[in-house]
Amino acid sequence: MASRDTKATQLREKTAVELEEHALKLRRDLFDISFQHATRQLEDTASVKKARRELARTLTVLKEKQRAEAAQG
Repeated sequence: MASRDTKATQLREKTAVELEEHALKLRRDLFDISFQHATRQLEDTASVKKARRELARTLTVLKEKQRAEAAQG
């Protein structure tokens, strides 16, 4: 699983391609966590919320980078 404590400042240091890869990995992790939660195998139910927030944080930074590139180009 990906680190859930990635801060926005750390994400902003990555390239757009790296952010897309990170978002894809987080989506997979979120799917796995949600599946575990649905089958009642998940012990830490707060991890669902953490995973969603980490994905949202990553997508927000990615969108910021895409908008900045569009404004420059």
